[in-house]
Amino acid sequence: MSTKKEKGKKKENKGRGASDLIKKMPVGPGNFWNNMLSTVLVLMLVVAAYSYFVEQKVEVQEISLSQIAADVKEGTVKEIVVRGSKLEVSYKDESRAKAEGKKETDSSVTETLANLGVGHDALSAVSIDVKNETGFTYYLGTFAPFLFPLFFLLIIIWFFTRSVRGAGMQALNFGMSKARVIDPSDQSQKVTFKDVAGAKEAKQELEEIVDFLKNPKKFLDIGAEIPKGVLLMGPAGTGKTLLARAVAGEAGVPFFSISGSEFVEMFVGVGASRVRDLFQMAKRAAPSIIFVDEIDAVGRIRGTGIGGGNDEREQTLNQILVEMDGFEPSEKVIVMAATNRPDVLDPALVRPGRFDRRVTIDLPDRDDRKAILGIHARKKPLADDVNLEVIATRTPGFSGADLQSLMNEAAILAAREERKTVAQFDIIRSIEKVMLGPERKSHLLSKKEREVTAYHEAGHALVSSVLPYADPVQKISIISRGRAAGYTLKLPDEDRKMHSKKEFIDDIAMTLGGYVAEEMVFGDLTTGPSNDLQVVANLARDMVTKYGMSTRLGPVALEGSGGRLIGGGFGEDRGYSPDVAKTIDEEVSKLISEGMETARDVLTKYRAALDAISKRLIEVETLERDEYEGILKAEGVEIQDVYRDARLAEEGLADPTKAIEFDASHLKE
Repeated sequence: MSTKKEKGKKKENKGRGASDLIKKMPVGPGNFWNNMLSTVLVLMLVVAAYSYFVEQKVEVQEISLSQIAADVKEGTVKEIVVRGSKLEVSYKDESRAKAEGKKETDSSVTETLANLGVGHDALSAVSIDVKNETGFTYYLGTFAPFLFPLFFLLIIIWFFTRSVRGAGMQALNFGMSKARVIDPSDQSQKVTFKDVAGAKEAKQELEEIVDFLKNPKKFLDIGAEIPKGVLLMGPAGTGKTLLARAVAGEAGVPFFSISGSEFVEMFVGVGASRVRDLFQMAKRAAPSIIFVDEIDAVGRIRGTGIGGGNDEREQTLNQILVEMDGFEPSEKVIVMAATNRPDVLDPALVRPGRFDRRVTIDLPDRDDRKAILGIHARKKPLADDVNLEVIATRTPGFSGADLQSLMNEAAILAAREERKTVAQFDIIRSIEKVMLGPERKSHLLSKKEREVTAYHEAGHALVSSVLPYADPVQKISIISRGRAAGYTLKLPDEDRKMHSKKEFIDDIAMTLGGYVAEEMVFGDLTTGPSNDLQVVANLARDMVTKYGMSTRLGPVALEGSGGRLIGGGFGEDRGYSPDVAKTIDEEVSKLISEGMETARDVLTKYRAALDAISKRLIEVETLERDEYEGILKAEGVEIQDVYRDARLAEEGLADPTKAIEFDASHLKE
């Protein structure tokens, strides 16, 4: 699937009649620490202010009234400021600190000094200023030592009270839905079917939902019941969420989106409460769409204990079932859900009357991939050599999300190299980056390791080219990518929906080609084939236990598509006897042994070609398909490809009996 590049900050929690439904400011540990930081800052201000007032009095000297009288007699006093019973004395010598003294309250300062023997002439030489201590400064200075600590305590109480109040509000909102709401009038987030490439059948199914949301009367008048639920099923990245948003965008209704895991909390009953709140909001904003992503998080089969089956999850699922049953035909609320594991959903959830429609979204084919690439290339300046059809051919099995990442990585590569346009070479490199990871040019191999890696990858490629049902080789490289020291990129020339036993057998032999090449050439083995061995073991076991491709066991499926044993068995309770388990192991071992012998026969027969490919790989590190096939032709190796021969035969370009004759020889034992 594909969508427009969304600009700006997402405007969530908006919708027609729904903008005031989800307004919560959760208070968490971060708010507590913010309050503590503010409290510390206030404390620092209080301490600084208090220190300021204290420092103002450090320079003042306390002296007796008789000393003041003696200083006035000597003529060293410049000014006396009278503040009630307190005397502030300033001296003519500015280097001398100010002094403070006290007098009797009922007598004036002149009378007091005169009683102490100060003459009239001495008093007249001193400036005496009487000030009334009834202002703010007086009271602030008097009560500051008491007021500031009290003020500080009040601030602390206020901050902690606000935290407790916020926590209480959070507790009240704990059971409310956390759904994100997209306003239909928000053009920056609006998605329509034009923005979704591929999935033609899925879009046709969903167009009826759009029609109902726009014109429900047409259906109700004829007695048709409106679908209550639509279940979108498909692999990850195929655009299930995007299609749901496109339905809301086409219908112009609010889109309530929530993940299945957001219902489940550690407290029993919270999930059910959130379900009720979500459905109430959707009903108030009707017509609307509720979209539950990854619904298998809460919708798994009940009573099995699989996937964390606890009371909370089951109560949440029960509440969803009740809410969907409680819908009236005129409520105009559609529930859409997405999952890539429909096999684990509870039967009560997917029965008719709840999720009435099940829409399967497959991986895009070549034409769909080209259309998706075109959508993601809209706002990217492409060079003249870009051919999206070639890119679509080289990306079988890519989902819409993979293709979006592919085009984005190509743009990043072009920008990194200071170019203004995205070239074909950038997109080709991005395919390998998305599939295998970035190049690790700093991961330098020794001469011996390069040689081992070259023979390993050449073994894969040569076996793949000789066996008729293996995919053609597109590229070989000994440059490290991701966790791989080298890689062989093999891709089919056309999309195939089904895989045959012959393909699997040749694929096992091709995968073991690197293992056999190392053993043949060097007489030793490395850790390089470890991943190959895991792939081979899993493929062989799937052939025996899932696909019924064992001659001894026959058409018996012992495991489900998700790896779970049929019947829900785990551990010792496997659902089959130990004798059958032994037979499975023997059949798996037989398939792997036969694949190894096939690979050994091919590499022994074409040892000269193996050496030539490896030598060239060590020189240039990377071989593209044309150069690689040129080496095979020069060494007399004929590329076998049943599907290519059949396709050419249909076009009248080759003899169709060639593929049939080789097929018969390939089946000989």
